[in-house]
Amino acid sequence: MIVIIKLTQRHCEQILNYCQNEAPNEACGLLGGIIDEDVKIVKKVYLLTNVDQCPEHFSMDPQEQFAAIKDMRTNGWFLLGNFHSHPKSPSRPSEEDKRLAFDPEVSYLILSLMEEGYPILKSFRIQKDTVSEETIKIIAGGA
Repeated sequence: MIVIIKLTQRHCEQILNYCQNEAPNEACGLLGGIIDEDVKIVKKVYLLTNVDQCPEHFSMDPQEQFAAIKDMRTNGWFLLGNFHSHPKSPSRPSEEDKRLAFDPEVSYLILSLMEEGYPILKSFRIQKDTVSEETIKIIAGGA
């Protein structure tokens, strides 16, 4: 079972900046990359539009999702997971997040912006009602 997801510092900054810019609404996106044994290695962060424009839930733009998946396939990458922000709540899956987590193989990253100046990014595997936290390893550099 994969329990580690690797992101570069640049990827983390992309996610953080995007989520902060979209606040007070939730921001969302996809993560594409490769799998090396038990480690997911993010190669690209896809910043997608939350078509709900809401601070309490999100729906990814379907055309942007399709374009992201097409780009992943072109590059020989896999869909590793997705991310979204919680502008006013902790970085843990809400009941809605759990209910909508259809793929038990992907990582669900949640960035809490609840405490100004102290963003918290966590990653989870969600299998029905079972939630387990994954280890995020941030590596130096860009892509």
